Amino acid sequence: MNTIIGTYECKIDAKGRVLLPAPLKKQLTDSLNDGFVLKRSVFQPCLELYPMAEWNLMMQKINKLNRFVKKNNDFIRRFTAGVKVVEIDNLGRLLIPKDLMAFGNISKDLVLSSAVNIVEIWDKDFYEKSISGDDVDFADLAEDVMGNINDDDNGIS
Repeated sequence: MNTIIGTYECKIDAKGRVLLPAPLKKQLTDSLNDGFVLKRSVFQPCLELYPMAEWNLMMQKINKLNRFVKKNNDFIRRFTAGVKVVEIDNLGRLLIPKDLMAFGNISKDLVLSSAVNIVEIWDKDFYEKSISGDDVDFADLAEDVMGNINDDDNGIS
């Protein structure tokens, strides 16, 4: 698994093309030949860009679900709704399909934000609202999510 680092502000043109910032493109270099999968986020009004290797790992997990269980079938259908295979062209541009732009409420200003092994693509205003903390106390969230992890490898936790 490759960890992607950074948050980048970009512009999208009238055709739906985004020029990836050089530091992000460099991190994705190993994935350029294999391509990417672009999909709707499950929890947020944003898009998720998966390097193909990461998408294949996710599909391995999903393929273990029993399709004769209705909830599993419903989940798979909704999880893969609107999924597109996309590429980054020779100029470093990503074309975002119109239906996915509509889902993410993407207009002109974007934020590309690393989310461990994928990149989230946000309309800038929606991104700012999501990280503003108005609806979540980050300190409480950090304690709930990370508070019980104790690996003792570095003395931090």
